[in-house]
Amino acid sequence: MADNTAKRVTLLDPPPQDHSKAPIENVLDLTPVVDLGPDVFTNTRPLWHPPGARGIYGGAAIAQSLSAAMRTVPADFAVHSMHCYFVLAGDSEIPILYHVERVRDGRSFITRTVQARQRGRPIFTTTLSFSRVGSGGTKTLNHAVQKPDIPLPQPVIPGTVKALSEAGGGPFESQKAGIVNRASYPEDKKMRRFVRARGHVSDEGGFQAHLSALAYVTDSFFIGTVARVHDIPRFSSPAELEKLLKALKNPSDLDDEDITKALKELKEEEAADLRRRLEGALSDANNENNQQNHKEVGMMVSLDHSIYFHNPRAFRADEWMLIEMESPWAGEGRGLALQKIWSKDGVLIATCTQEGVVRLKQDKPPLSKI
Repeated sequence: MADNTAKRVTLLDPPPQDHSKAPIENVLDLTPVVDLGPDVFTNTRPLWHPPGARGIYGGAAIAQSLSAAMRTVPADFAVHSMHCYFVLAGDSEIPILYHVERVRDGRSFITRTVQARQRGRPIFTTTLSFSRVGSGGTKTLNHAVQKPDIPLPQPVIPGTVKALSEAGGGPFESQKAGIVNRASYPEDKKMRRFVRARGHVSDEGGFQAHLSALAYVTDSFFIGTVARVHDIPRFSSPAELEKLLKALKNPSDLDDEDITKALKELKEEEAADLRRRLEGALSDANNENNQQNHKEVGMMVSLDHSIYFHNPRAFRADEWMLIEMESPWAGEGRGLALQKIWSKDGVLIATCTQEGVVRLKQDKPPLSKI
């Protein structure tokens, strides 16, 4: 007899998908919990738990915390910085409560803190600063890093294999845009990718919806940059690689990044490339001469995440944005990653930083468990 007792993963029953909005707007939708206070919100729909991750996708907590905070500030203020800490792994089978605290309301700047809680404990916390639009005056200093001269992805032709492979999927689509200094030192490499929200972000959502969507995607394999610049594959043991190669039957099944894997955005040609790279890595893993230099990630967890929003009204999240990631430092079991994001028109719209635990699997067990 089937068990009809379903776990409640949201505080209230989720409403039907609103097809007048982009998929990412539905994903990040919040519901006020007025019984708990005027500035308390909860996730309207279930949150995504990436395969192999300790908890929910961190970008969801970042974006929904931003969305909750923006509901408490006037429309003529826009977020310019957001500093986040991942405290505990979020459970996708339990509702999240977002508690907004109105720290300060000034004439030019507003400060908010948001705690995301489950079981009464904080799993994520962030402090956000908002500035009044135009408060800097008519005379300002202006400069920005220029967008790399890379052509935008070409539109897919309806009915083609590529178009079919991109149909459906998660709230974002992405395309790789190459690696700068691929053969150089890890600290010199830069990973590039184009990304945009699927569908059309609604006019009703306003610029706030675009900002939330941007915040969501900033956590996409961000700390993974530290391993990527060292050319360490996600699956580096022979057993893991053999299992993965056997699973590569459908090109949409896998990608070499957790976010694009779960969003089913792998292109057919990328699957072939992934197969070649994995087969090469499998050969290296089985080569006894390489065993002494063999490196494998044992633990990778984000600790903190900061976003500086430079031009919050100068972009659309449903148009192609160029992301460039690099890692200037790694050591002591941690790594630092930097990220720059440009709009379709070449405007630098955000700069992000993230530090995380990046530990390799050790040849010998630690001397102490502490």
